[in-house]
Amino acid sequence: MAFQFSDLWRWDGRVSRAKYAAAGFIGVLIKHNLDRLIAASFLGYKNSFFNYWAPLGKAAGLDHLSNTEAKFLATMLLFSIPFLWAGVTMTVKRLRDARQPVWLVVFFFIPVINILFFLALCALPRSERPADAEGARWPGPGALSNMIPRSALGSAVLSIFLTCVLGLFFLAMGTLVIGAYGWSLFVALPFCLGMFAVLLHSYHGPRDLWTCFNVALLPVGILGVVLILVAMEGVICVLMAAPFALGLAALGGMLGYTIQKHHWGPQQRPAMLSLVLLLVPASFGIEHAAALQPPVFMVRTAIEVNAPPEKVWNQVVAFAEIPPPKELLFRAGIAYPIRAEISGHGVGAVRHCIFSTGPFAEPIEVWDEPRLLKFGVTANPAPLSELSPYGNIQPPHLHGYFVSKQGQFLLTSLPGGRTRLEGATWYQHTTWPAAYWHLWSDYIIHKIHLRVLEHIRAQVETVSQ
Repeated sequence: MAFQFSDLWRWDGRVSRAKYAAAGFIGVLIKHNLDRLIAASFLGYKNSFFNYWAPLGKAAGLDHLSNTEAKFLATMLLFSIPFLWAGVTMTVKRLRDARQPVWLVVFFFIPVINILFFLALCALPRSERPADAEGARWPGPGALSNMIPRSALGSAVLSIFLTCVLGLFFLAMGTLVIGAYGWSLFVALPFCLGMFAVLLHSYHGPRDLWTCFNVALLPVGILGVVLILVAMEGVICVLMAAPFALGLAALGGMLGYTIQKHHWGPQQRPAMLSLVLLLVPASFGIEHAAALQPPVFMVRTAIEVNAPPEKVWNQVVAFAEIPPPKELLFRAGIAYPIRAEISGHGVGAVRHCIFSTGPFAEPIEVWDEPRLLKFGVTANPAPLSELSPYGNIQPPHLHGYFVSKQGQFLLTSLPGGRTRLEGATWYQHTTWPAAYWHLWSDYIIHKIHLRVLEHIRAQVETVSQ
């Protein structure tokens, strides 16, 4: 049967080693040249070879990303998704063609090893050994087999309940014991929970795709509600994490569906379930040992004020109380600025920006009146007040996981006695994947900037009239 383009996206079927090798080499060629074009567009790279080990250059690091570099990495991630999907589906079909366990697809995600894994699959011949007949009687008697209901409804209920319990346990271990809000918590955990739920549900026989999809998503959704009910998290953080977690749970469930449908022998089931569960604590351990350094992000926001810089300056240094917010974002609990005070004058003075959750302490580093006010940050309040039925709760990530490092106000004189007023904030957060979470934090900081800048404009223009 001829290979079709749609085969790159489908999970069913098999693929020969020749077609797998051709798809792999062509995919790498297209992806590499696409990445070169993206790098040239964002960073001006002219090199013929793109360095994946140091995509920002040898001297660059993730702890001081510029806005352009952050957008570059986010674009790279976005364009890699279809290639990642095609690579996983083709690898699953090649494993099936060689009658190898489909779970070996995990090696596709391990750097360096995935190259050797690809070459091995290109060399591994097709196996004509007959697969287990679909619909044949599945596992024999055993303790685990007897504990799992054979009916579709019973196994689904058990799968959802047990997955929720295990998910709550791993969440507590990761957040309360290890203190990790990273790849393990937001990537490995939902992916493995979705996969585990489907494999457990299909222990006694193959299940249809729609049922597996629901069984993969429901535990993660229920787990989010449980976190709110047991006061481990608030509504805002759960809603922020939900799109990413549900997407990964669906991907894990899809892989679980493929495994149970095409390669799910009686001897493999207990081992496979155990392996999926062990991946979660293993990922926590690896991430903890890696001690990832948090990147530094920068957000700029600018408006124009109908007044000269000399009149804008005093409001920048210290401004009066801002009226209560009307934005739903701030009313839901995100910290918002109320007023700014200053003690002293010039470099060495300390500015305090009072937020709804407490004050930022901002020692002045540059006082270039009326052009530039730059300050460090030595004290950070909580980034939000969690929206919870229990009132004030204090999850660990409210303290020390989001840190403002530096800020500034830049005033530029414009024709007609106007001023371009720009606010900038440099910050870090120790939550990963950083490319996902900084989209939320950039948006929130931009809204905070606008609240301050528009208040300054209103105050200055009122006085100038």
